Amino acid sequence: MDDHSDMCIATAISLLMILICAMATYGAYKQHAAWIIPFFCYQIFDFALNTLVAISVLVYPSTIQDYLRQLPSNFPYKEEIMSVNPTCLVVIILLFISIILAFKGYLISCVWNCYRYINGRNNSDVLVYITTNDTAVLLPPYDDPVNGAAKDPPPPYVSA
Repeated sequence: MDDHSDMCIATAISLLMILICAMATYGAYKQHAAWIIPFFCYQIFDFALNTLVAISVLVYPSTIQDYLRQLPSNFPYKEEIMSVNPTCLVVIILLFISIILAFKGYLISCVWNCYRYINGRNNSDVLVYITTNDTAVLLPPYDDPVNGAAKDPPPPYVSA
């Protein structure tokens, strides 16, 4: 493939990502849960791909050294990175990927909670309590229950 086709593919993917993010933002703003689903699916797909990268680093640690050898010679700190112990390098990369996966998992849970909140709010089975100053009128005055109990004694106890 040439550079032109790579640029076209990158542009198409970027535009698609902008569209999916805009849909999620619009869905959250207008409280339409269905508009959030494409972004949630993208997050799950991205999390799965990053998990596969972590597993491949764990299963084939030698690929890191191969990847470093393929980098251009003018890549910054290439020699310093290659001089690090391969086992230590694998641990550092796995730690870094684990932090990224934990953050992505947190973001997935945020989007899922937003979806559930909007879906529950739009569902008629869920009772939404609205509290305003008008609810204070519904409560009886404090003195009424106390005075009412003194006026009307309880009925007498009758044994069977």
